[in-house]
Amino acid sequence: MKKLALLSLILLGFLIAPGLNAQVKNTEENINAVKRQVNKTIGKWHKAASEANFENYFKLMTDDAIFIGTDPTEKWNLPEFKKFSRPYFASGKAWSFSTLDRDLYVHENLRVAWFDELLDTQMGICRGSGVVMKEKGKWKIHHYVLSIAIPNENVDEITKIKKEFDQDLISKFKKN
Repeated sequence: MKKLALLSLILLGFLIAPGLNAQVKNTEENINAVKRQVNKTIGKWHKAASEANFENYFKLMTDDAIFIGTDPTEKWNLPEFKKFSRPYFASGKAWSFSTLDRDLYVHENLRVAWFDELLDTQMGICRGSGVVMKEKGKWKIHHYVLSIAIPNENVDEITKIKKEFDQDLISKFKKN
């Protein structure tokens, strides 16, 4: 009787275990579906900013999201970024980023993706890069970095323009 009970438990374990560890298969079709969903999320996020729609913009970010702006002092968690952004959205004009090119990569678990994109912005061409995560069935921006793209032939000129600012900021970091 003990052997029968033990055998039943082992058999039950084999039947239940696959369901507990069920995972979406990492097929090309599933990867492409994830890429479409993620691209749609990023597109909605940029659109919400261009429409100055504060609620729609921030609901597409995780609660622990980080946004890194173009200025070296701009690194915000979500509450800080909301506070910084609110006046722009409230004025009816936040920012407008149109995607020129985007590369998207999907983790094998199909719940995390990362991307880099070239954007047409009011600052000229910028590069955005970020991480998106699937939370409660929805894709959300978890980490985003925006940088102004500078052609290599202009680096010396830009370096001279920002030299004093950089030296001041470097001194502050070294004091801490």
